[in-house]
Amino acid sequence: MGYSLLPLVPIGGVIGWMFALQQPGYKNGFSITGGEFKRTTEVTFLQSNKKLVITQQFNGIDEHGHLTISTELDGSIPEIPSGSVVHIEPYTELYQTASNVITSISTREYTVEQPGGTSETLTYQWKQTITFQECSHDTTALAIPTIQQLSVDRIFVLYNNNEKILRYASSNSIGSISESPVDTNRNPCYVGTHSCDTNALCRPGHGNQFTCECSPGFRGEGRVCYDIDECQEQPNVCGSNTICNNHPGTFRCECADGYQFLSDGKTCSPVDLPKNHCLTGTHNCDIEERARCIYTGSSSYICSCLPGFIGDGHSCVDVDECQTNNCHADAACYNTPGSFTCVCKPGYRGNGAECFPRESEKSKCQLHQESILSTFPRGPRPLGQFVPQCDENGNYSPRQCHASSGNCWCVDRNGNELNGTRVGPGVIPPCLETVTPPPPVGPTPRPDVFPLPSGTHLLFAQSGKIEHVPLEGNNMKKTDAKALLHIPDKVIIGVAYDCVDKTVYWTDISGPSISRASINGGEPTAVIKTDLGSPEGIAVDHLGRNIFWTDSVLNRIEVSKLDGSNRRVLFDTDLENPRGIVADAAKGNLYWTDWNRFAPKIETSYLDGTNRRILVKDDLGLPNGLTIDPYSSMLCWVDAGTKRVECMNPSQPGRRKIVEGIQYPFGITSYGKNLYYTDWKRDAVIAVDRTISKENDNFHPHKRSRLYGITTAYSQCPQGQNYCALNNGGCTHLCLATPGGRSCLCPENTIGVDCIERT
Repeated sequence: MGYSLLPLVPIGGVIGWMFALQQPGYKNGFSITGGEFKRTTEVTFLQSNKKLVITQQFNGIDEHGHLTISTELDGSIPEIPSGSVVHIEPYTELYQTASNVITSISTREYTVEQPGGTSETLTYQWKQTITFQECSHDTTALAIPTIQQLSVDRIFVLYNNNEKILRYASSNSIGSISESPVDTNRNPCYVGTHSCDTNALCRPGHGNQFTCECSPGFRGEGRVCYDIDECQEQPNVCGSNTICNNHPGTFRCECADGYQFLSDGKTCSPVDLPKNHCLTGTHNCDIEERARCIYTGSSSYICSCLPGFIGDGHSCVDVDECQTNNCHADAACYNTPGSFTCVCKPGYRGNGAECFPRESEKSKCQLHQESILSTFPRGPRPLGQFVPQCDENGNYSPRQCHASSGNCWCVDRNGNELNGTRVGPGVIPPCLETVTPPPPVGPTPRPDVFPLPSGTHLLFAQSGKIEHVPLEGNNMKKTDAKALLHIPDKVIIGVAYDCVDKTVYWTDISGPSISRASINGGEPTAVIKTDLGSPEGIAVDHLGRNIFWTDSVLNRIEVSKLDGSNRRVLFDTDLENPRGIVADAAKGNLYWTDWNRFAPKIETSYLDGTNRRILVKDDLGLPNGLTIDPYSSMLCWVDAGTKRVECMNPSQPGRRKIVEGIQYPFGITSYGKNLYYTDWKRDAVIAVDRTISKENDNFHPHKRSRLYGITTAYSQCPQGQNYCALNNGGCTHLCLATPGGRSCLCPENTIGVDCIERT
């Protein structure tokens, strides 16, 4: 139907009316409605008497700054042959306004040029009704003129048969019936020949006339504009206990040292600094050789015995590991404080966990193999007898097979069978050495992308770009910040990092899609492209090799392997607007925020979706970003409603307010003692020292625009293991860890042990 829809330029032309150039005293659609209205248009094709009804619902600007529209077409239209070209001449249209309703009627022509060279001029009539709600609180607004004329020229209609995309374009102005519209071909505001200052707005007038107006925060006659130093001209603009910093066109109030903003975002109050007893050594934990002190916020801490000791943390006693016989049978065990040592007995060699007679240079696998073969020295071994296979170094081959039955399975380095890996004849199990490494992502470096040097970095999204800031200790090396990836036609929301493959993953709501790329440069690769609404939060389980994401339109949380395979819905109930999501890979837990305006919450479950429960539901507004520190296990979030950064230990009751009175946070990540969050109003990455609850740094990217998700690209993976880290936990498809084990799950629409597709 693509070519037959070409004449219907007003489907997209309503955007032209919304943002038409306004002549003095007249209003375009956005000035009248704010982008919230319903439009019903009836199109009658006079030659064929076919009719089409276009219904469009405009829902205003969403939280991402995008205009949201839904369009429905109902009826019939004349067929236009494939490959045809449609021309629409410039036209004018009268818009009449009365009591929250705008109507217009027009009759105009369009010409169809068919591929064979024949052309035909046809006529259609448009009747449209726009209903909206005026803003009753805007008492200063000018009245909407009863009759306005929309002038439309330079109209283009194109259909791309390969992409299946219709493109409508036009130039629009709105004004009086009697006056001619502004010539956008000649007006200096449009062609860039005006003489206004770079900090001024060019206001087009009639014909080629224009005026210059200094932007807010600047002063002058328009052709030359000077920055207003609000801090100097208004000494009390920020209030007491504050520091006023002037910026081009604006200013910013900051609390003086020792003060912080209250919840109103304006008043600075003295900071009641908590005392970190772990740092000052004023705790009552056992000595550092037996226990460690863990700071939990405010002036609180917990004591925990080190591995190899047992107790309450205040008093720790050495565990005698030799009592549990941890060494080889031919080794002696020596207990040490917090640990133990195994030493092979005289006449034996090895590391104590494994000991071999010194006269034998044969490995455990070779000895195992030899012991079976020596049982039958004078003839063939009986049918069905298994003989282990050893590799060239004498170690057990990762894949063992039974010669008679044809069954195969995977083993560990001691020859023990791994549960869930045994397969029948003719099938090769995916043991460690046979797993094909994933193809490299993005083999060709792009000239506009700078691969990451060594070290730990912050990665954050800024519309169609992912940038990085190197970290040096707890400080941002702002002068070394550069673009990691530039995709100008995308809107990147969430970012996550795989520390194993050194790969960044992100969600894109313009596609929508989920993609990845190597941090060493290269083209991005989409891993999920179908059945997505608005993917926003994303998390990586670097041990289980899975990704998790939230979808705030489909109201789902899903999981798949890193390459997008074995996709499965974890949750699709009791979700209203899920956004931030993080995975604690080592402990097997998943956490996410739900942006439900009526009942916001933070939830948790195991990585396999079991044990789902609400973690926080009180005193939340708009919980956006979420992060968990893999070293301290502290879960932290930013809330654009309460304007706070908060943290908690998920295994303990209580939560701690880190900072209050922030502006509009979106994403958050952690590293060391700092939390880093992005802020929409400040267009910055802000660093907060969570130990003293104070902002200590901020970074403004060169291009000032809205910042989205942020994550930490660790130089080395955090320590820890889960049950899916080796051989996919013995699972054939999805392996999802839990705190004490793992679940083997099938992808969506498959059943049975072998995950057979449903028919």
